[in-house]
Amino acid sequence: MKKVLISGLVLVSLVLTAYFSYQNYINSSISVPKLLFIPKGNTKSVLKHFQKSGLDLHWFDYYIIKRYGYPQAGWIAFKEGSIKRGEFFYRLTHAKAALRSFTIIPGETTEIVLTQLAKKFELDIDKLKDSYAKYAPYPEGVLFAETYKLPIGIDEKALMLHLVTNSLQIHQSLARKYLNQFDQKEWFEKIVTKASIIQKEAADKSEMPIIAKVIENRLKKGMRLQMDGTLNYGKYSHIKVTKKRINEDNSPFNTYKIKALPPYPVSIVSEAAIDALFHMPEVDYLYFVKGKNGKHIFSKSYKKHLYHIKSE
Repeated sequence: MKKVLISGLVLVSLVLTAYFSYQNYINSSISVPKLLFIPKGNTKSVLKHFQKSGLDLHWFDYYIIKRYGYPQAGWIAFKEGSIKRGEFFYRLTHAKAALRSFTIIPGETTEIVLTQLAKKFELDIDKLKDSYAKYAPYPEGVLFAETYKLPIGIDEKALMLHLVTNSLQIHQSLARKYLNQFDQKEWFEKIVTKASIIQKEAADKSEMPIIAKVIENRLKKGMRLQMDGTLNYGKYSHIKVTKKRINEDNSPFNTYKIKALPPYPVSIVSEAAIDALFHMPEVDYLYFVKGKNGKHIFSKSYKKHLYHIKSE
């Protein structure tokens, strides 16, 4: 009887100790960022993501989080900087930050997109540019054309880290889809660079595979691409290309002067422009000019090309 009583007391003591330890733990503080992004996935994958991000979380937090519910993919806003763990777990499974939509348009340049972001989210353009340069492997073509839901109040560093990270994941996924591997240099300097020219030149999606073939045909023959779209890089995104501009621009983007692709993309691309490179028709066109209806007229010879120019 005495042993049973002692065992009971020990059990009660252990239960009470566990209870108070748990209460102390969930009432302890955890440092949190102003805004926190919760990726899609199960509780374990989300927990691992947070641990890699530097949040002070442990393996047993998985079971505590499960008591509150499931992590809600998206953004959470914090103002405190430090909150109780129990409150953190509750917001993780219930709260959402106020969001604003932002669409990155294919064919646009990163410089213009950063200017638009600065205006829409009331951010410092120079800090945005510095943050982009810190996280992106190339000056152009890294951000992916997509509509993003971004939290109001996000700062420059967090915004660029999120957009670049998300975009690189898309690029890697597409590289594996089309090439079965992701080689960053090959992907951006060849595939995305060609796709960015297609994006700039095509009147619509249906023309993309044909323009992709024109690019391939001209490169194979050692011809200059001589495409205006390559000169609509950076701040020149919406500037009309004139003879004066062609003569004065000595950058590696002036395909009227260089016999090669530009060193990296000239704009942001869509999957349609990338897909065009892998579904080119068997045509031997070398030239194209925009017709009166806005669509391009393609030709095999320079003589025919000149005829089309005069007739349009």
